[in-house]
Amino acid sequence: MSVLDSIIEGVREDLAIRRIPLARIQEGIDSAAPVRDPLATMLSQEMSLIAEVKRSSPSKGLLAEIADPSALAEQYAQAGATMISVLTERRRFGGSLEDLDAVRARIEIPILRKDFMVDEYQFFEARAHGADVVLLIVAALGANQLKDYFQLTSELGMRALIEVHTHDELERALEISPEIIGVNSRNLKSLEVSNDAFKDLLPRVPGNIVRVAESGISNRPDVDFAQKHGATAILVGEALVKAGNPEMAVRELLGLDRLSK
Repeated sequence: MSVLDSIIEGVREDLAIRRIPLARIQEGIDSAAPVRDPLATMLSQEMSLIAEVKRSSPSKGLLAEIADPSALAEQYAQAGATMISVLTERRRFGGSLEDLDAVRARIEIPILRKDFMVDEYQFFEARAHGADVVLLIVAALGANQLKDYFQLTSELGMRALIEVHTHDELERALEISPEIIGVNSRNLKSLEVSNDAFKDLLPRVPGNIVRVAESGISNRPDVDFAQKHGATAILVGEALVKAGNPEMAVRELLGLDRLSK
């Protein structure tokens, strides 16, 4: 069993425990804040940052004790992040829907619910808890699932970040006409990281699509490398949650510290 398979197995087990009737979820959707669409902003910016609230990971274990995820998210937003990514997978990443609720209550910019979406229920759940964007990992989904989940995301008013790691996955992603594609330099089946994925895949993503570089980005040279190969956005977690000053770390990644000198 690959790491990805193991994670998905745990996601399904946890989902079975917390699942409630869709009628109650619909009540949450009806009372949720309107969707904050990040697409226009991300298409207009030279480089956008999706800053992540992330306590741990399968590859590194515990990254940071985050007692107040909403305070961290607010720091990210104040420093210039375009979107906040909130991990809601509990077993491997230490996240929760309560984290998502807390962040949604405190910030105004769009929020990505970062989880392994493998069941229709999760999409209704994401919208009920105030998510604006969800993650669709091509490696975790069959062709029909990817298409159906992308359509469901749109029906609920949200955007989808379509994550790929290989040429085949990118071809599958492009078949559904996505607006946002993330190229992950980490192979989720082995957890190995190589920024060759940025060099190989980002140039193949059409220019009318937001092109997100994910994983392995910890400093400005990493951002420059991804941008050189076509990235218009970066998704960063570990480097930010481990930084002593998250606001400064955001500014450094975006190159805003240069402008203030």
